[in-house]
Amino acid sequence: MTSVSAIGIHDLSFATSEFVLPHTALADHNGTEIGKYHLGIGQQSMSITAADEDIVTLGAAAAAPIIARHGTDQIRTVVFATESSIDQAKSAGVYVHSLLGLPSAARVVELKQACYGATAALQFAIGLVHRDPTQRVLVIASDVSKYELDSPGEATQGAAAVAMLVAADPALVRIEEPSGVFTADVMDFWRPNYRDAALVDGQESITAYLQAVEGSWKDYTEQGGRALDEFAAFCYHQPFTKMAYKAHTHLLNTCGYDTDKDAIARAIGQTTAYNAVVGNSYTAAVYLGLAALLDQADDLTDQAVAFLSYGSGSVAEFFAGTVVPGYREHLRTEANSEAIARRRPVDYAGYRELHEQTFPTDGGDHPTPEQTTGPFRLAGIRAHKRVYQVR
Repeated sequence: MTSVSAIGIHDLSFATSEFVLPHTALADHNGTEIGKYHLGIGQQSMSITAADEDIVTLGAAAAAPIIARHGTDQIRTVVFATESSIDQAKSAGVYVHSLLGLPSAARVVELKQACYGATAALQFAIGLVHRDPTQRVLVIASDVSKYELDSPGEATQGAAAVAMLVAADPALVRIEEPSGVFTADVMDFWRPNYRDAALVDGQESITAYLQAVEGSWKDYTEQGGRALDEFAAFCYHQPFTKMAYKAHTHLLNTCGYDTDKDAIARAIGQTTAYNAVVGNSYTAAVYLGLAALLDQADDLTDQAVAFLSYGSGSVAEFFAGTVVPGYREHLRTEANSEAIARRRPVDYAGYRELHEQTFPTDGGDHPTPEQTTGPFRLAGIRAHKRVYQVR
């Protein structure tokens, strides 16, 4: 077996939905001062899925550019992380495996732990590559964040998928040891099987998140991790972008540092650009933050980046990555900007109609209207089976 010294993120690509709802439209409907959204939670707009779009089509669209660049030969594992699963038994990743034409000699599995799942997928992928450095693992984080209309969480909705190719000698970010981990049994956010929309206790969720930041950082330091001032930037899970600011302020306070606003903005400001216009993408959010940071920062070569991944319920992990020399040659900055710019605005009435769209559960033939323009679409339901198309 070949020894390997560095494993991490070799490529990263993301996709988001066909439609977008500006928060100005939501504010007009609610009679809300727009500052509550733009400043209070730090959100500008939110991605809205079309009727023929779901976590599978988003995940496949995110992963397709990676397959186009690197091929399929070395990919023997696909790990699909989501908390908006479409089936209680079959992995959404199996559909993506088929849509992308991946070889049959592969394992595919779906992981779930609220918004933390993609970090579990990343760490499991690193373990597989350690065992066999000739293999690569495709990690996909794909979610559609959905809350009830006129609920407090409505303004934080969103949809996106991030795909990462995990490999030895990565071209983007080397993931370091150790990790700091934390778990606590709390009911801050959950979605029972009988509900399409999640339930959330907003204040409890913020409290639980901050507790998890403190707990995972404590474990990270006890495991011999880096000092706080060694990090050039911090990628936090972003249920809304203002939460990243709250989390970093709490971490600085915990460590006895001054909470200088300019320093906080330098540490996390560039990580929030995509999340601010996409909304909450659950498992994908922290890695959408990484994409924004890599695309915007002047030069992060050999700089350490911190990651804080949080999933309600709750599980958190704090870990570090080092940006690899030459990483800029492998970025997808233009494609990432296009993924956001191509979304078509909807008004509030159009958003409401999309939000309330559901499939009957009678097992009949229920085609979807063709609303998307991307490479993959959900064509409908037939005999209780989801049917997908490749354009």
